[in-house]
Amino acid sequence: MKVALVGNPNTGKSTLFNLLTGLNQKIGNFPGITVDKKVGFCKLSATQNAEIIDLPGTYSLYPKSKDESIVFQVLADKNNSSHPDVVVLVADATNLRRNLLLCSQVADLGLPMLLVLNMTDMARKEGIHVNVNKLSERLGIQVVAMSARKNDGLDTLKKAISHTTAISTQVSGIDVTIFAPEAIAEVKAKIKTENDYYALQVLHQHEHLTFFTAKEQQEIEAIEKAHHFESSKIQGAETIARYRYLSTVLTDLIFDTGAEKKFKVTDKLDSILTNRFWGFFIFILILFFVFNAIFSWSSYPMELIENGFVWLTEFGHAHLPAGVLTNLLLDGVVAGLGGIIIFIPQIAILFALISILEDTGYMARVTFMMDKIMRKFGLSGKSVVPMIGGIACAVPSIMSARNIENWKDRIITIMVTPLVSCSARLPVYTLLISLVVPNKMILGFLSLQGLTLMAMYVISIVAAILVALVMKFIIKAKEKSYFIMELPVYRMPRWSNVIYTMYEKSKTFVLEAGKVIIAISIVLWVLATYGPSKRFDAIEKKYTAIEANSTDSVQLASLERDKAAEKLENSYAGILGQTIEPAIKPLGFDWKIGIALITSFAAREAFVGTMSTIYSVDNGDEQTATIRNKMRDAKNPETGLPVFTFATSLSLMLFYAFAMQCMSTVAVVYRETKSWKWPVIQLVYMTAMAYVASLIAYQFLK
Repeated sequence: MKVALVGNPNTGKSTLFNLLTGLNQKIGNFPGITVDKKVGFCKLSATQNAEIIDLPGTYSLYPKSKDESIVFQVLADKNNSSHPDVVVLVADATNLRRNLLLCSQVADLGLPMLLVLNMTDMARKEGIHVNVNKLSERLGIQVVAMSARKNDGLDTLKKAISHTTAISTQVSGIDVTIFAPEAIAEVKAKIKTENDYYALQVLHQHEHLTFFTAKEQQEIEAIEKAHHFESSKIQGAETIARYRYLSTVLTDLIFDTGAEKKFKVTDKLDSILTNRFWGFFIFILILFFVFNAIFSWSSYPMELIENGFVWLTEFGHAHLPAGVLTNLLLDGVVAGLGGIIIFIPQIAILFALISILEDTGYMARVTFMMDKIMRKFGLSGKSVVPMIGGIACAVPSIMSARNIENWKDRIITIMVTPLVSCSARLPVYTLLISLVVPNKMILGFLSLQGLTLMAMYVISIVAAILVALVMKFIIKAKEKSYFIMELPVYRMPRWSNVIYTMYEKSKTFVLEAGKVIIAISIVLWVLATYGPSKRFDAIEKKYTAIEANSTDSVQLASLERDKAAEKLENSYAGILGQTIEPAIKPLGFDWKIGIALITSFAAREAFVGTMSTIYSVDNGDEQTATIRNKMRDAKNPETGLPVFTFATSLSLMLFYAFAMQCMSTVAVVYRETKSWKWPVIQLVYMTAMAYVASLIAYQFLK
């Protein structure tokens, strides 16, 4: 049995999908398009299994985005591999009136369906009580009350799915033939259907329905023109008629004893949090808090992890047999991986705080507040969601831009979102800030390091907005954009969801970055350990002769370090770094940083792993065993000054703030735009911005 989950966004549909399928799920694409298809498998009873398909969230069958258009495609085409035997419509019990619009539309398609009233626990808390039996009777479909978050009502739902048939689903609602009787009658005859609403939807959406031939499309278009079918007017009239019908259905069914109190609290908070002045001031304070927390709360666990890797490396060198494999494992893989795992506390804190802001309903307010400002720069309020999401990762954020209806707004959002500093840049920033910014408190509670980190994020957001302004005048489009958004009531965050998000995002960061880091670390260790035999032989001869004339143990240890440094400089990695050094020297970068820039084009976070590997091969002494100490003690051989001065570190941070150093982002921009034109433009303009910003910063501050 194929079961499709359909519902508005934020109704707990994905939570229900996870509850039904557990770990038995996979993600692919709907045929021919890039929209994600989530499919899982569920045991309904001892004898019956079901394939569960999680369709994209939508407010109605009239799509406003590419994702939403999938819903009618799947429900309408019986030959579609995802076409369901049963539709489970998931509704939010705390906002039933709005959710039932989609329910009445799907019911009118004549598919076997049932209604799930989700979040009933939250509804009870808010004083909302729904008469489920009467609702089922009036709609003519089965209604199951449950709470997916608390695993309450799952067995009842499974039984209800098993017993859902076309006979148990009565088509109820409005008479749609009144809107375009002749056109509907002709389409019904043309596509051989008895369903009036299906024929009406075909008139509205046939251009997007891939299962019609070109000839059929032309014939339907001809029917539209012949009967002067005005799609937008009829959509509006139908929506009004449906809400009138639903008002009669819900009469005496919903008792909301807490509505006044609930909205009173929300309105009071909104009068402050979305105020023209105080709203932005509070938002800035929240940002201060977030970035301060990233530094201050993570310092102790980071220190433990850092010391743990130092101990592991020393223990390995002491107990494993000396040789190439041991050096590869400890100075290559372990050093590279340690450079990533150390940042787990900061990543976890960042995602936990973002999750809390989203769960409470505050993030929706930020989107609302920013809409007016964003429009002046060629974006819309909906662009804020991908841009704020970009703080986590640009890849899913660019994919979420599909929900922006206006083509120009969507393209500009895709083009500027990678400028917003993501979690992959966080390790680079925090490492460099810890090297050059003192760990001091301002006003007794603000960390200077936290403020510097916040400044890097603010710089990236300002840069994204300014680039959007330029693109507003370059990219031409006639479409007008609009912004409609539901502001949820304020709620306490779901702590289980916050903890799960922390765990899931940290795991993804380590596993996704870890694969790249291990691969780069192994290749880099080989390139940094070996070099042209003539050069290495000459170095060996030089230091053998010097060591033969030296008996001082301190001098011998110093010679070992000098030999390791000279070998690194003449290794394949050193030669590569020195080849690009003339181009990056004006930015304050040496050849070692140059190697990190090259490896970072696979993934930004590879910078830290590369530095760990390079300085491990460079053999620092035991007292400077951590990567931070090694980088802090690194000296410029020409000037004798530290390599990582304030000017160099700021220059490097600005380079990473603007440069497109993420192959995954390039790939997803190509996938979303279906053209190499946009990712190439993005790569060129971001690299140019990075170079110019770094050049100016270093030359002014050196």
